[in-house]
Amino acid sequence: MGGLRTGTKSDLMPCLENLVPVKEDLSTPKVQVNILDGAAIINMLRPGTAKTFQGYATDVFVPYVTSQLQHFLRINDNKTELFSFLASNVADIDTNKHLITTQGTGVLCSNRQDVSALAPCTHEEADTRILLHLQDAVQQGYSKVSIRTVDTDVVVLAIASANRLNISELWIAFGAGKSFRFIAAHEIAKALGPDRCVALPMFYAFTGCDTVSCFGGRGKKTAWDTWTIYGDVTPAFCALGAMPDPRAIDEWMQPLERFVVLLYDRTSTEEGVNQARKQLFSKKGRTIDGLPPTQAALIQHTKRAVYQAGHCWAQMMTPAPELPSPSEWGWNKKPGGGWSITWTTLPEASEACRELLRCGCKNGCRGRCKCQKAALQCTALCQCGGQCSE
Repeated sequence: MGGLRTGTKSDLMPCLENLVPVKEDLSTPKVQVNILDGAAIINMLRPGTAKTFQGYATDVFVPYVTSQLQHFLRINDNKTELFSFLASNVADIDTNKHLITTQGTGVLCSNRQDVSALAPCTHEEADTRILLHLQDAVQQGYSKVSIRTVDTDVVVLAIASANRLNISELWIAFGAGKSFRFIAAHEIAKALGPDRCVALPMFYAFTGCDTVSCFGGRGKKTAWDTWTIYGDVTPAFCALGAMPDPRAIDEWMQPLERFVVLLYDRTSTEEGVNQARKQLFSKKGRTIDGLPPTQAALIQHTKRAVYQAGHCWAQMMTPAPELPSPSEWGWNKKPGGGWSITWTTLPEASEACRELLRCGCKNGCRGRCKCQKAALQCTALCQCGGQCSE
């Protein structure tokens, strides 16, 4: 039944950045802690003419070379080996500053003993681990922190964390080249307000992320505008982003359905996606691709979003999060290992109906009726509403 529908996550960035005035001072903010997304840094930096990592990275790494770094990094085993190698050498740097680097599930430190708040860490993604280190920095008494990343996921989680940790200044050094800028996550968090900050990760997952499909033809900008006019969905995003059990989804489906209806038709008065699908198809001539998902499909979609935001991201400040089985959250365990998507609990349309037709008859169905020509009965999808006389 296909794979996840991917969207452009970075389309959310202008929506967030426009909440606060443009930073006119382009100088680097003065912070006490810098947190670097190591994988992003390595992929951004080119080896150039360097023949050793001593020349490639801050002149401190022992000789080790590849002239084709990008090809080298496409192999996961190579990346794991390289990152571990760099981590070991970073920890050996002679400095009077506190320098911490991750290595596998552990961390290496230049001059610190207790790392129990950081390791062992079982996070699958570096995105969440970055925020774990942010929490540790705040707990160590630092109030001005910078995070270097190129990932929109990290920006979203950082804004949510700025509100959660009540940090004085949290800057995101974002992008590369001409698009590089400093984003004041703490100011965006204040502009959003506490409730929308808490709701932000669930909104982000629900409208499309790496593990959850985006809505067909509806990107982050449209989703953001819909959230702006329909704030009643915010409590649902908050509740479902806080480690709920599967039963909570039923409780919050009504505002989620209304949000999706407005996402596809800003003028609709329908409350449910099934009713909106019928109206858009029969009355407004929308094609199948232009319809919202069925309620059954939306429930599975919501489960996947809750698993990502409400369980994985909700525990980003816990070194060893306890995650439920994905089988309860819109995923199906494959016999040979791995997971496949549970799209819906409904049968496939091709198996449930011979042909999908709708007539445009308004005053009774007669000889020119599409349904009559196909020897099919009119349905509620037809312009006549299926109430015509045969």
